Amino acid sequence: MENVVIIGSGPAGLTAAIYAARAELKPVVISGMQPGGQITLTTMVENFPGFPDGIMGPDLMDNMRKQAERFGTRFIDEEVIEVDFKSKPFTIKTDSQEIKTKAVIIATGAVAKWLEVPGEKEFMGKGVSGCATCDGFFFRGKEVVVVGGGDTALEDALYLTKFANTVTIIHRRDQFRASKIMQQKVFSNQKIKVIWDSVVVEIKGDSKVTGVKIKNVKTGEEKELKTDGVFVAIG
Repeated sequence: MENVVIIGSGPAGLTAAIYAARAELKPVVISGMQPGGQITLTTMVENFPGFPDGIMGPDLMDNMRKQAERFGTRFIDEEVIEVDFKSKPFTIKTDSQEIKTKAVIIATGAVAKWLEVPGEKEFMGKGVSGCATCDGFFFRGKEVVVVGGGDTALEDALYLTKFANTVTIIHRRDQFRASKIMQQKVFSNQKIKVIWDSVVVEIKGDSKVTGVKIKNVKTGEEKELKTDGVFVAIG
């Protein structure tokens, strides 16, 4: 019988684990299919207290996990497939075991959104990606597109300039939602171009991505843009 099980291993889940462990509750964290959460897909995190020079997303989560483990948190690197909260103790089933617990903290966070346009699934892993830090290296010397207008999209674009010849951001509005400091970095980077008021309506290719068809949301005009990679960062 466990005192508390935490479902999710992102910043919220690990913060809960650290507090619970320091209270000697011996928490169990079920990491899920993306240990560390979506922040592990982020490059430089500059808005987390305590890191004046910023810290890489994966490094931050690695530090938080080590801190939770130091106080006695136990990790199960599996995915929850079923829960029963009808009666106590609660029951949680993972891929390989059943766990009884007095309390549950749900910290499952969010999942990435996709464009859901023709070609996206077909070319997943063949030029389509949702993780710039994972796949950016493969696009050294190539042309890439980033779809989105928030902090993640702009962070991805900046990161990809380390490898790609040019990075084109496609955004459906006429201004970014990202923080002003991120916008300043993007606008001052010579390798980044921006296409405003546009959405991707199709991803084209043969054995891999060769381009995207984009549509201007104000005029309805469609055109094709050659690219070797499409990085989706819309939420």
